[in-house]
Amino acid sequence: MNIIQFTGAVELGLIYSLVAIGVYLSFRTLQFPDLTVDGSFPLGAAVAAALITSGVHPGFATLAAIFAGALSGAITAWLSTHLKMLNLLAGILTMTALYSINLRIMGRPNIALLGEKTLLTEWFGNSVPYIPLFIIALVFTVIIYGFLGTRLGLALRAIGSNPKMGRAQGIDDKKMICLGLSVSNSLVALAGALFAQVHGFADVSLGVGTIITGLAAVIIGEALLPTRTVFQAIVACIIGAIIYRLVISLALNIGDFGLQASDLNLVTATLVALAMLLPSLKSKLRSQATPSLQNESPSKV
Repeated sequence: MNIIQFTGAVELGLIYSLVAIGVYLSFRTLQFPDLTVDGSFPLGAAVAAALITSGVHPGFATLAAIFAGALSGAITAWLSTHLKMLNLLAGILTMTALYSINLRIMGRPNIALLGEKTLLTEWFGNSVPYIPLFIIALVFTVIIYGFLGTRLGLALRAIGSNPKMGRAQGIDDKKMICLGLSVSNSLVALAGALFAQVHGFADVSLGVGTIITGLAAVIIGEALLPTRTVFQAIVACIIGAIIYRLVISLALNIGDFGLQASDLNLVTATLVALAMLLPSLKSKLRSQATPSLQNESPSKV
């Protein structure tokens, strides 16, 4: 893996770190398995690309993408809380509908942004993309950490941790679920908008496997780094996303394995499976290293 491939993997990792933080909010904080992200990621790219090519300032186009992602999360929450659908089914329905909506927004399967002004070129000039992407990831890390520390954020975490106790304390669980999924999918849509602007295109199929990427980043981060505090958990999502993209890039560029670009989904599934095994392996090794007192032979008097 050369330096170009390395920096490209880091750039993708920083973009998908926003997806990982969004998945952390829904899966870990709210305990809500939300599959909307497979639709909100290309939604953010579609909205940003369509507006930029129409002459809208990239900053406003990115804000519109964030708002569209929040709306998609709110729809999933409404289907789940008001229509009493299963969480997975609500996310699948929204994701399926967003495919057609994204086509409507773009007017065609893909839009090229080559030669167009983007958020990165407008605000950061012609610097290498991973520097502004790192700044953006850092800013949103601070924002999400600060939000989860507020009374509203604590109420959100309480509903995810113990819904019955949260309702007993007067917290409206429906509003909290709607808020959590809206924030989660707004981050995912922002990642999609940044992806389109960095790579110069938006495509209706960009969202395939986004949820797997986000879950892999969260699981890898939790397996490799301590996550005792909220800040540590968010930082672990970012580091996990970068490590995930680096491992994917390394695996696809090792000629001895005979892998090709078309094997991306196979490599992804294998990596996620290994990442999910890490916590159990760590606990097993820890238990072997520190045997319980019950297994020790009694000392002779």
